[in-house]
Amino acid sequence: MKCFAALLLALSLLCPAAQAAEPVISASSAILVDAESGRVLYQKDAHTRRGIASTTKLMTALVAAELVTDLSAQVEVLREDTLTEGSSMYLKVGETVTVEALFYGLLLQSGNDAALALARYCAGDVESFVARMNEKARSLGMSDTRFANPNGLDDENHYSTAADMAILAAACMDNELVAKVVSTKSATIGTRTFVNHNKLLSLYPDCVGMKTGYTRSSGRTLVSAARRDGQLLLCVTLSDPDDWKDHAALFDYGFETYPRCLLASSGKTVGLVKTSGSLIPAVPVRTAEEVWYPLTESEQVRAELKLPDDLQTPVADDVPVGALVFTLNGATIGETSLVCAAGVHSDQAPEAGPLERLWSLFPWAG
Repeated sequence: MKCFAALLLALSLLCPAAQAAEPVISASSAILVDAESGRVLYQKDAHTRRGIASTTKLMTALVAAELVTDLSAQVEVLREDTLTEGSSMYLKVGETVTVEALFYGLLLQSGNDAALALARYCAGDVESFVARMNEKARSLGMSDTRFANPNGLDDENHYSTAADMAILAAACMDNELVAKVVSTKSATIGTRTFVNHNKLLSLYPDCVGMKTGYTRSSGRTLVSAARRDGQLLLCVTLSDPDDWKDHAALFDYGFETYPRCLLASSGKTVGLVKTSGSLIPAVPVRTAEEVWYPLTESEQVRAELKLPDDLQTPVADDVPVGALVFTLNGATIGETSLVCAAGVHSDQAPEAGPLERLWSLFPWAG
């Protein structure tokens, strides 16, 4: 396998952005992440455990979305669903509501009663549902997170970090149902109309949703997402008295300083590989996938082309034969497979069979 490295000189043309100054924000903890690459663009005390208030309901929604099969299913409201303080969608004992209404009541109205009813419906009881929430957190790699309830009311055993909540945000945006609901400004389901508490949907044109939260102990918490020019950014602030302003400033900083840059387009021929056993001396290889990564104007990416010294024919079209690997400061940031751009047949005579080899021992017989 031969390898060589080349500096990508065209990046400054692909990413014409000047680096902006980091914003000064009010949050105790914060993080800004590029969703596609996972690159952290900004962080402030992002790994300290803190209360997360109603942003908890993102996990409630994610777990529920993976369990429900029918959004039109009817859920009867029990008395225990309504015995909770704080924000509410005002469920009444004995009424029936659809699962869909509970999702909108949970994520737009931030209903603590909706959280309890949805948890009970999905898992049989709230305790079993909370156990599933913690299982999901572990599977996502949220190592500094623990849930004690599905609504986010204060509990010493209920906490997360800005970094962990960004992981949850990415998972929520990958879930079709959750992503749809959190992006909705208002909705009427049955006889109820829900208005999203997330004012960032109106204040910031590129915002595509997520969730607010507040308790006296946790302070204001906010998880949000914004998309611009194909780039999705995730932002989390915990204990932030000025969260609307801070999220807008962080998004502007991220989009302006770390734009999504095209490192490789698919179907691009990048080299030749010698062939053995064919009259065709070499076969072209091309990239199989696009590769994007957020970069500042001054960052220099290196591309390493990994290909074999030669290929034994026959070789079929689109067969993977190598890789194009991109690194930044020695760390791999992306790669694409390299495949044969055309098939190559073997021109060698076929190997003789047993009868032919036996017959060759008696040349006079021919």
